[in-house]
Amino acid sequence: MKEIQVRTPAKVNLTLDVVGKREDGYHSIESVFQAVGIYDVLTVTRKDTPGITLSSTNKYLPCNQKNIAYQAAELFLQKVRRRDGLHIHIEKHIPSQAGLGGGSSDGAAVLTALNSLLGCRMSIPQLCEIGAEVGADVPFFLEGGTVHVSGIGEILEPLPPLPVLSMVVAKGRAGVSTPEAYRRIDLLTDPVHPDTAGVIDAIRERNYPEAFSRCGNLFEAAMQLEEVAQIRKIMLEKGAKCALMTGSGSAVFGIFESGPIAQKCCNALHTVVPYAVTCKTLKHGIRIVSRS
Repeated sequence: MKEIQVRTPAKVNLTLDVVGKREDGYHSIESVFQAVGIYDVLTVTRKDTPGITLSSTNKYLPCNQKNIAYQAAELFLQKVRRRDGLHIHIEKHIPSQAGLGGGSSDGAAVLTALNSLLGCRMSIPQLCEIGAEVGADVPFFLEGGTVHVSGIGEILEPLPPLPVLSMVVAKGRAGVSTPEAYRRIDLLTDPVHPDTAGVIDAIRERNYPEAFSRCGNLFEAAMQLEEVAQIRKIMLEKGAKCALMTGSGSAVFGIFESGPIAQKCCNALHTVVPYAVTCKTLKHGIRIVSRS
């Protein structure tokens, strides 16, 4: 096999809370991650000469060691003691600096691709161990679905998958740096924490209206972005059951009763923000598209 192509999804946070700061400087979180149908497509090709090269349809994406996809490939080859030459091409559709996990998703996609391309037959738990060294969110994308995430993002507890739901994901012009977002979290005094436990209980009971009513994101309070408030307002006015910033921002997602209602909201948002798409919740993570 010389080439493999994989499709890897984005994620949203139904809840996201910061519950402490560790001695090593990392923050402990409690969150519910949900995979959604906005995809990057990665093509990984074996080359005759050793070394890793990377290209992307997004001219602003670093195509060097700063890219998580590059780091994932480098670490995977180290772990399996291989020196294969690789080229990774990223067809980018997940917005950057949005809280949608695009970089981590690409890293997980590379691990999935190389495991198949090089015939390594690693298990998902083994890939998750490697992924956690690359980035805290990487392991989630190897399985996807609906997951309770804790620790620094490395502790995953699968939850009963949500039914297929219609969503809108929108992003204004502002991007958010994750380190800056955590700095602002540290400055909060007496913050109101989301009810993550309540959301998890409601999902387990399949009481989705209750789950959506309890969704929350501590970063939204910390960042207080005007564009986020504007997008949320439009989503709720257009019938969203829940509207919330995802991750450390700045994208916002809304959950809707039907696809047509979601599309009407998306159309309204197109007149206000540069990015708005409809999508569905997913019960899976990365998928292999083709091998050759």
